[in-house]
Amino acid sequence: MEKTEDTIATNKQVETPATAPPEVVDVEAQSTSSTAGVQSIVRKWKRVDLMKKGSLILRGSALIFSLLSFIIMACNKHGGGGNWMDFDTYEEYRYLLAIAILSTLYTAAQVSRQLHQLLNGKELLSQPTADFLDFFGDQILAYLLISAASTAIPRTNQFREGVDNIFTDSSAASISMAFFAFLALALCAMISAYKLSHQSYI
Repeated sequence: MEKTEDTIATNKQVETPATAPPEVVDVEAQSTSSTAGVQSIVRKWKRVDLMKKGSLILRGSALIFSLLSFIIMACNKHGGGGNWMDFDTYEEYRYLLAIAILSTLYTAAQVSRQLHQLLNGKELLSQPTADFLDFFGDQILAYLLISAASTAIPRTNQFREGVDNIFTDSSAASISMAFFAFLALALCAMISAYKLSHQSYI
């Protein structure tokens, strides 16, 4: 009897440790979290793609307007050299022509670079360099365009007080095209500023 009681006491003392219940994994919560993460990435890609296409359209518009401003002003010669109806006679118009040419070259280079990226999927420049170039280039050209247009407006208004003919109409048309090019590049500058400020997140 004593041995049996000792055996029962020993068995009571040596008890197997209770195993912890298995952790319950919330699969639904994990699935919801991963879905939200994927949606966030997709939204970011769509936003980046929209900005790229938007800036390409705006720069293409600026290229067309700059080219028109340049062509209209370059052809604005009526009555032979030295005549008052010749854009070469006036510094304001020569300045507008020079800025229109510069804007045409800049926007043509930018459109070519962006088209190359869209078609081939490869950047000609590193992303930080491209963002800085876009931001400062758009800002500078937009400022030069509005400066040139603002300089030429008073001269054109002065001519129109005395006479309104093909020379003054062509001058006004060239100024208008330069102004539209300014608007397009100003919007591009806003997109470039947004991209530059979010450079590490895009």
